[in-house]
Amino acid sequence: MPGNLEDEIRENAAGPAKASGDAGSVEQHKLTEQIAADKHLAGKDAVRKPNRGLRFNKIVPPSAG
Repeated sequence: MPGNLEDEIRENAAGPAKASGDAGSVEQHKLTEQIAADKHLAGKDAVRKPNRGLRFNKIVPPSAG
């Protein structure tokens, strides 16, 4: 899903913010809102991971055997 959202943000940034024609008009979300949504979804994906970016190791000196 994040790859698709990144592609959507790139496409929306390349296109116009507003478009109008005979059928009506279309307005996209602001780029800042799209980036905030991407950060929110990335945070939700990070929370689902079991280690959540933290790793605890027990250090045992060699003389302790």
